[in-house]
Amino acid sequence: MLSEHARTHVWAYLGALVLMALSGGATALSVALLQPIVNRMMDFGGTGAFKQLRFLAFAVAALYMLRGLATCGQLIIMSRTGNRIIATMQARLFNHVLGQPVGFFSDRHSSELMARLALAANGVRDVLQLLITSAGRDVVTALGLLAVMIHTDALMALMVITCMPIGALLLGRVIRRIRKAARRSFDGSTKIMQIMQETVHGIRIIKSFNLQDTMRARMAGSVREVEKSANRMAVGVAMSSPVSETLGGLVVALIILYGGWRVSVAHADPGSFFAFIVALISAYEPVKRLGKLNLDLQNGLVSARMIYDLLDEPLPVTENAGGPKLVPTVGRITLQGVSFGYRPETPVLDGLDLVAEPDQTTALVGPSGGGKSTIISLIQRFYDPQGGSISIDGTDIAGVDVASLRNVIAFVSQDVFLFQGTIRENIALGRVGASDEAIVAAARQAHAHDFIMALPSGYDTAVGEHGSKLSGGQRQRLAIARAFLKEASIILLDEPTAALDAESEREVQKALEALRVGRTTIVVAHRLQTIMDADRICVIENGRAAESGTHEELLRARGSYHTFFSTQFGERKRRIA
Repeated sequence: MLSEHARTHVWAYLGALVLMALSGGATALSVALLQPIVNRMMDFGGTGAFKQLRFLAFAVAALYMLRGLATCGQLIIMSRTGNRIIATMQARLFNHVLGQPVGFFSDRHSSELMARLALAANGVRDVLQLLITSAGRDVVTALGLLAVMIHTDALMALMVITCMPIGALLLGRVIRRIRKAARRSFDGSTKIMQIMQETVHGIRIIKSFNLQDTMRARMAGSVREVEKSANRMAVGVAMSSPVSETLGGLVVALIILYGGWRVSVAHADPGSFFAFIVALISAYEPVKRLGKLNLDLQNGLVSARMIYDLLDEPLPVTENAGGPKLVPTVGRITLQGVSFGYRPETPVLDGLDLVAEPDQTTALVGPSGGGKSTIISLIQRFYDPQGGSISIDGTDIAGVDVASLRNVIAFVSQDVFLFQGTIRENIALGRVGASDEAIVAAARQAHAHDFIMALPSGYDTAVGEHGSKLSGGQRQRLAIARAFLKEASIILLDEPTAALDAESEREVQKALEALRVGRTTIVVAHRLQTIMDADRICVIENGRAAESGTHEELLRARGSYHTFFSTQFGERKRRIA
């Protein structure tokens, strides 16, 4: 943190330190002036003493004004610098997460990432603020007041200094408890965000299955855990108060007894004693804050560690490939001997050979878990194959720039994702900067223009969170419109009609037929009636292409495809009968 942020904001921190030093110095000097002030008040020698007293009074007022201005300036500088650190860390964390592969997100709950982005970034700011403030304000003030005490009475100052290590030793024992409680509190807060997010997204299931009590119990448990951790932290911090207060009270009492004896019996300078007492009392708060510094740092350090643990996740080569740009010619996709598994002991694809010809539709069918959707992911390099190669027009995609690869691919899946915003904004994501005319043209091609215009605000209608204000068929046609707008030469369709009713499926099928014209298309489907007219159908079983051909050829072969077809349509005939 110091090497990254303190160096970046060195001039701001130096400016704040100078202002803190001025404030601390003004505090110490105003206390030091109490000695001549008290002595002049005790001196009834005439107008000369009063003139000196008047000068000292104005000097004290000026020092307090200087301290106020310096404090104001350093607070502004520290606040602006702290806000810049939070903004920088959040942007850096988001960029780092954005560069991670798809598998990274499947291993983590989204609420964990949200908590680190929204909450943990503050920890970096808080740690640096505490360190700088302690160094510039508390250390300077304490040292200045200590200098005043040494100047007024070195023996009493030595008595005070001797007691400081005792307080530091007692406070140090509380630190471990605070650190553990801070970590549990952060984890509990993450769990609360997770439950809330799942409740919002799954509210229909929760109400349908009457899971309200279950969710309340989960939330109550997480809230109790956070409450317990917060209470442990509060107890740990509170334990420092009786230690420091008792020790401080004993020191002040000892100084009063000794100093009172010196003034009343040994006839010492009363101004020095008064200045010493004020310096001691004024130094109490900054010294106490320094003693608790390690305690106060723990919560921020736990949060900062959450940030750096995530930033330490290495970026994969897949997302960082800066190779040559992919320039497709006809769009032929070739998979040769491709092997892949999400877990080493469970291969999904095993030496798969497949060719998707340009200006044709290649359909992938087969049992669930056979690797059909995995093929779609590998072509987009969401993952890299563990064996074999994938090429487009003879160019191995493993060696090309990833962005250029995805620029030539339009992807439409069963689970359409719409971003918060309007219909216009969601379609426009297909090609950033597209004109309104191009957006409307893409919607017409996707058979979406009519239903869009029937909405109260047309293209400016808000889609709601994840498109909740639209039907499944409407969301799907917006996704197809987005693909039209992209004008990609390769189309990848992953069961785009699987969750639609018959009427919506007809509208989407019309849009898909228009989308496939003149493009290399690979479509994954379980419902065979949607791909009967495909130019080529490949049956994917056990990670390999078991059969391939047209619909009629595969039926005549009476293999796996014939079995799938007979199962689906035979069951339908029995139901109709």
